[in-house]
Amino acid sequence: MDGDRDEMAEFQKKYGIGIVGCGSISATHAEAIRHTEYGRVVTAHSRSQSSLDNFCRRFDLPGYKDYEKFLTHPDLDVVVICTPSGTHLDFGRAAAEAGKHVVVEKPIEVTLQRGKSLIESCRSHGVKLAVIYQNRFIEDVIRMKRFVEEGRIGKPFMVDVAVKWFRDQNYYDGAAWRGTLSLDGGGVVINQAIHTIDLMLWICGNLKSLYAGKGTFTHSGIEGEDNAVAVMEFEKGALGVFRASTSIVPPAKRRIEIHGPEGTALLDGDEFRLLKSEEEDSRQSGNNGGTGSGTSGPLAGMSYHHHKKQYDQILDALIHGSTPEVSGVESLKSLEVVQAIYTSSDRGEPVFFRESLSGSEAGRKS
Repeated sequence: MDGDRDEMAEFQKKYGIGIVGCGSISATHAEAIRHTEYGRVVTAHSRSQSSLDNFCRRFDLPGYKDYEKFLTHPDLDVVVICTPSGTHLDFGRAAAEAGKHVVVEKPIEVTLQRGKSLIESCRSHGVKLAVIYQNRFIEDVIRMKRFVEEGRIGKPFMVDVAVKWFRDQNYYDGAAWRGTLSLDGGGVVINQAIHTIDLMLWICGNLKSLYAGKGTFTHSGIEGEDNAVAVMEFEKGALGVFRASTSIVPPAKRRIEIHGPEGTALLDGDEFRLLKSEEEDSRQSGNNGGTGSGTSGPLAGMSYHHHKKQYDQILDALIHGSTPEVSGVESLKSLEVVQAIYTSSDRGEPVFFRESLSGSEAGRKS
């Protein structure tokens, strides 16, 4: 441990980081990187000149409308991709071919095949790949995972997951890619709920099977779903129910309930509570920038703090040559569940999981 601290103290380099895509989430990434010890934002790229100009003016950066020129910027070590999900492979593959490490805003891509292609491209060019799932770095989430793993509620037998949010029609109308199959990959499940699916798997383990349904009820002009439900069975034996919506009035905070014979582990928004039969203990209020809110704006209430913690971990992995905590392979787990929900809904039958690159690949039971 002391050796690690000494090595970090001797490390003087700051990784030069360029941001691709200058939409609303890119500012969160830039602020997070600016507050890290070993990262600095050096440039940006966008195909929209006005977005590029506004972003570069705000962060005092040189910018490029030409992506190939962006990749040749001096001191560029890491490329952060904040573009629509269905474009991640093309941007990421070009960055890997240029020898740049790659960080991708969730999800890694819109299909498992495209996600695996990006993983392989980064692997073959010897660069690191990380995917942003900043909710894993919320203090209360980490605490909840530890309490469940320590057996504080006994062996879980039921899991209830709900993302009951609201997005108005303007949210979808305001960006042509939202709710499309090619660029968004679908609707509420892959865009909003995938963060919570990732937490569910991280805390409770992989799924054995699920049966799902989805539909579009309150929004027009989108290909993706605005409501979905699933019944789940976990490998460790628990049963679960998943619900996701962008139609709920009034919206609610993201909620994960894990029930065991000795109590309940509850994540309400970004706050963890351990509930016992006659007491409620271990309440901790750490809600300072997560994505547990159900409010209408896509980034309402979000700060850069948890992104910053994930960037600290990513930069530490680059320094030590290790694998980022949320690697490309790790990120496939939540995407597999998303794809399984879509497959089950479309076919009207359950989906079963088998072992694969990411731990559990959805497939039909033969």
